Amino acid sequence: MNTFIVTDSTCDLPIETIERYGIEVAPLHINMGSESFFDGVNITKEEFYRRLPDYDPAPSTAAPGTALFIKHFEALVEKGAKEILSIHISESLSATINSARLAAKEFTKVPVTVLDSTQLSLGMGFLVERAAQMAEAGKKAEEIVSKLREIMPRTYVFAALDTLEYLRRSGRMHIAVARFGDLLRLKPLVFMSGGKPDAHRVRTREKAMARLFTWLDKHGPFEQLAIVHAGVQERAEALREEAHKYFPDGEIIIQQITPVLGTNLGIGALGFAGIAKEK
Repeated sequence: MNTFIVTDSTCDLPIETIERYGIEVAPLHINMGSESFFDGVNITKEEFYRRLPDYDPAPSTAAPGTALFIKHFEALVEKGAKEILSIHISESLSATINSARLAAKEFTKVPVTVLDSTQLSLGMGFLVERAAQMAEAGKKAEEIVSKLREIMPRTYVFAALDTLEYLRRSGRMHIAVARFGDLLRLKPLVFMSGGKPDAHRVRTREKAMARLFTWLDKHGPFEQLAIVHAGVQERAEALREEAHKYFPDGEIIIQQITPVLGTNLGIGALGFAGIAKEK
């Protein structure tokens, strides 16, 4: 294998997949009060979500620096990489890809291609996994990027948030709007496709779940489908039972989202990541 893959910790891929394909994962930073952590390295998802309700102001996050990306590039060269493909969270959501681009310009040992996944969480993770599979099969970065660009328009992530509180605390929503929404019991939903995040609101959790299934029906059938959640494993398992009819011949995996995303979405976020079949 000559082409090696780098991504970042917002990909939400299971550790088994990361290890199986030798994917390098650059962690984002999480600042919780006076403490700083590397996402997925020195704080677990379980610990993060247990501690999250007690922090106000909310934890903050930061993209990896250029030096960290160069460190990961170096590690892959030592493993025999002849070229590197670096795939990251949508530029519309994070500055991570800008750090990767700067690092790629500085790095001269092997060519580095940087790709905006246009996605987050397992929407990106599925693309990274496809890239790793193609790299293992001997495909070059140019071929992999071409294939991923075909898949990206068919890749979706959509989720219902349990509360507006974490958006307010993170500064992503004006406090007056958040309080107004709470009074009306509004439940926000997020929809991500093609690098464009979109927000929706409904009145109750039941209507939020109904909207998720409406989107499943609209954008399916799927060739890959997963449930993503923030600290609500039991609800995720119940949702999987309901979702089987939309993906009857495959496994719907359940994955808890990275703390970096959970900082903004909050405990209770629940939804789907999937790649639709070609029409």
